[in-house]
Amino acid sequence: MTHRVFKLAEADPAQLYGPSNTYLKQIGAYFSELKIVARGHEIKVEGPEDVIEEFEDKLEAIVAYVRAHKTLDQRILDEIIESRETLRSRNTMLKDEVILHGHAGRIIKAKTVNQQRLVEISSENDLVFAVGPAGTGKTYTAVALAVNALKNREVRRIVMTRPAVEAGENLGFLPGDLKEKLDPYLQPLYDALRDMLPKEKLDFYLENKTIEIAPLAFMRGRTLDDAYVILDESQNTTTSQMKMFLTRMGENSRFIITGDPTQIDLPKHQKSGLKEVLIKLKDIKGIGIVELDGRDVLRHPLVKKIINAYEQKD
Repeated sequence: MTHRVFKLAEADPAQLYGPSNTYLKQIGAYFSELKIVARGHEIKVEGPEDVIEEFEDKLEAIVAYVRAHKTLDQRILDEIIESRETLRSRNTMLKDEVILHGHAGRIIKAKTVNQQRLVEISSENDLVFAVGPAGTGKTYTAVALAVNALKNREVRRIVMTRPAVEAGENLGFLPGDLKEKLDPYLQPLYDALRDMLPKEKLDFYLENKTIEIAPLAFMRGRTLDDAYVILDESQNTTTSQMKMFLTRMGENSRFIITGDPTQIDLPKHQKSGLKEVLIKLKDIKGIGIVELDGRDVLRHPLVKKIINAYEQKD
């Protein structure tokens, strides 16, 4: 058996160990062959030498993340433990740049390398596709970029749209008028905006159409000038809908199109406009494509595992 002592000179033990030693217990559960005792800035470890070496690698990656970001959570810790190489590269690549200071002091910034790529590519291209599974922050990051552009007066308005496709439910049987029927489909966009703007300002912007949230069908026949435009859930567009939307692009407009090609709710005989357009437009200069994956999932840690399980099955 080997004994080693690791000193945490460059990290706050409270951040590293977590509340009530939650993170330390999570590390201990992964390295069940080791006896781990942590006191202050020292961690004493006893066990097989090869396992201790792996522990050292993981610990270095965790400390590097805490030193760079001054925080840690169970999702990040889970990623570090499962894939040290990925996280080490992420620790060095991920910039600590704020996209937007949101409502109630909320700081909104890219939390993964692919989210950061979305920020960077959107600054270089007027048309960007962000594709990936649920929970990877595609829509949230896109909304933050749009609100930031509006605040900086780079655009005069924000237009956000989704196709109103029934995901196993019947739209016609929902109660209320047309707006009340459609609002549930657009709710994720409202939720993101509430994180970024005070209620009074958001209500004002919605009332005077500085921010417009509408179903995709309402875009037909329009030209969108001086606007930051987001098409969300674009995997549920048909070929003709996607072409219609893309040709709404006007002067000084910027488009971000988000979608998850694995969650298509269209009838079986219809092709997804997103899948087709990614092939047709992939080599056109001025168009950026960012692919997010399970490593970018920012929801409950189980969501990432569920997504990985489905990908392996497919």
